[in-house]
Amino acid sequence: MGLFSNKISREELQTGDHIYSWRPYYSYAHHGIYIGDNKVIHFTRGRGQETGTGTILDNLLISWVPHRSFQHCSECRHNMQNSNGVVVSCLECFLHGRAIYRFEYGVDTATFLAKARGGTCTHAKADPVEDVLHRAFHLLENGFGGYHLFRNNCEDFAMYCKTGLLVLSPNVQGRSGQAATALLGVPLAASLLYPATLAVGAGVYCLSRYAVDLGIRDDVVKIPVEDLAVNLGWSSSSVPNEQN
Repeated sequence: MGLFSNKISREELQTGDHIYSWRPYYSYAHHGIYIGDNKVIHFTRGRGQETGTGTILDNLLISWVPHRSFQHCSECRHNMQNSNGVVVSCLECFLHGRAIYRFEYGVDTATFLAKARGGTCTHAKADPVEDVLHRAFHLLENGFGGYHLFRNNCEDFAMYCKTGLLVLSPNVQGRSGQAATALLGVPLAASLLYPATLAVGAGVYCLSRYAVDLGIRDDVVKIPVEDLAVNLGWSSSSVPNEQN
């Protein structure tokens, strides 16, 4: 992988990799965990709804993101229709015929900032493969809560599987670098209207992206996957077991 691109070949794929593929015109990326045997576990609201929030924003996003027709295989189509939001798909259906990119963990600050668009890397370190797969398979059976574009999306799912880290502060965005880019990009785009403020806008954008990265922020804790539902309020059947 180069400094500016995380694109890999199929031969480079390894079990436990956090992979993603860009949707049309690099409008957004869909993320998942490669579990081997040409299979990916990922989180979605359903077929063609990876961008959904359950609000009017759905229509706004879908209206400007062109969708190329893609037919899932019969097995993946069945899995998506009978899921709790976390599904297992073949690699072809996950990629929608597009290239594979591998999310990078444990990067240094220079590399993080060089990849100006979020959703490609983090300072946080990944856990051993067996831990990653344990979380992914547990969530395949038990779900990952309700999908939300800014607080609980496919990238959040994959990052949790890789690290076990969870943002518990209320009323804040989740771990997703892609969501952070979308939110922080608004003031940066506005600065384009006033060239004199462009440098300031770019600086604020970079510093803000850095501050909300999973490996930098101080409002994250390591949560065993068995206690995830309790910590996120999906269930009250057991006592949370937080670890620093």
